[in-house]
Amino acid sequence: MSKKKSEEGGRAGQPTGDGRTTFDKVCQQLRAKLGGEVYQSWFKRLKLEDASGPVIQLSVPTPFLRNWINNHYLDTILDFWQEADGNALKIDVVVRSATRGAAVSERAGQVADAARASAERAKANAMAKSDRTPAAAAARQGVTETGRNGEMLGSPVDSRYTFDSFVEGPSNRVCLAAARAAVEQGPNAARFNPLFFHSNVGLGKTHLLQAIANAAKAKDPTKRVVYLTAEYFMWRFASAIRDQSALRLKETLHEIDLLVIDDMQFLQGEKIQSEFCHLINTLLDSARQVVVAGDRPPSELESLDPRVRSRLHGGVALEIQAPDYDMRLSMLQRRLEEARRDDTSLDISEQVLAHVAQTVCSSFRELEGAFNQLVFRHSFEPDIALDRVDDILGHLVRIDDDKKIRIEDIQKTVANHYNVARGEMLSNRRTRSVVRPRQIAMYLSKTMTPRSLPEIGRRFGGKDHTTVLHAVRKVESLIKDDPKLAKEIELLRRLIKE
Repeated sequence: MSKKKSEEGGRAGQPTGDGRTTFDKVCQQLRAKLGGEVYQSWFKRLKLEDASGPVIQLSVPTPFLRNWINNHYLDTILDFWQEADGNALKIDVVVRSATRGAAVSERAGQVADAARASAERAKANAMAKSDRTPAAAAARQGVTETGRNGEMLGSPVDSRYTFDSFVEGPSNRVCLAAARAAVEQGPNAARFNPLFFHSNVGLGKTHLLQAIANAAKAKDPTKRVVYLTAEYFMWRFASAIRDQSALRLKETLHEIDLLVIDDMQFLQGEKIQSEFCHLINTLLDSARQVVVAGDRPPSELESLDPRVRSRLHGGVALEIQAPDYDMRLSMLQRRLEEARRDDTSLDISEQVLAHVAQTVCSSFRELEGAFNQLVFRHSFEPDIALDRVDDILGHLVRIDDDKKIRIEDIQKTVANHYNVARGEMLSNRRTRSVVRPRQIAMYLSKTMTPRSLPEIGRRFGGKDHTTVLHAVRKVESLIKDDPKLAKEIELLRRLIKE
């Protein structure tokens, strides 16, 4: 990429070296895949803020750009980044200040503290820097809990995620009541400990978990509340084991009052799961509250250690279901009110909102994407007629249909068709009777769902994304030369959609 184009992609000024090289390469790949016009529209002002750890932080100047990239291109960026750097686990896009050109959160004072802490850590030895830099990147996005020695323990918690901002309805009312009870009654509500929420993507699990953390802290500021994603938990323990500081980390975690774990399905590794099991056992036995969320109930998390699944079964598991029409309309109305505070000229009719709520029905996340699309169109098409809405949101509606298919549904259908245990498909067995169904299931997962290669690999027992890519290409090659297999896969597609 030329110097001029690199500047177009955005140069934050501070990140250098391999992170800058990878960022420039990702920008080139985005331009090649999406075309110059799309790239100029969405990525011209994208900047690299931090690439020193597994959490890659990028920034854009407006909330609208951040939401649009998160809803439409985040998986693509992560795929490209992981092709160049296999250590990357997550892409975070934040909004930077228009005046300072630096990534900022809603709490500017905390950002300044994080920047000063980052400068001090730069003077420390390489090992200490490696141990803390990803946490520093995370700190710029919200409030995090720290240990007595000032060591950062948890992932950031967004202050906007509260019980009041959570859209309540029949599909999540029981879950919301349980979440409130967990905060109000704490570990005294034994039937809620551990509390496990599960649902498909985009239905509010993360919002509810962070609302619990925020409410618990607001109720008692002295309470030690730690919110962690499973990926961050793995990174913290892997770093501590490498640096021979695992005992100190475990002692610190055992002191907390409320543990909140998100994306439990991503927890991998025998040693890591063993440590997690010891942690929740210690917390539960000492009457501390534990709240966990995943995309499936505990019984379907085959990649988890049986001891962990057993402990999660000991509490209560609740499902957050898809929102009904009234909930979807309420969410759109709230978003319109919020958007009008920034742009008083914004005018989207109630009729249009009602039509969107009726049409986009799989998740709040897709609904957010639809609303952002309307706001973007409103900037050059102020009077959006009802008959234009379907044209504007047609691609989102089609995506909705695909996202109803889960990888677990594909695995079960393929396993039944080939008379193979689903557990064997998720194992490392290399026999032909297992490898071929596994490859076909991976191929169907990639072609029938919007999941990225790394995520599909995780759903197949923690396989590397290159294994999934090989499976997809292998099946594509076989289909061209084997009409019988092609018909077989079409049959599987129909069975999965039924």
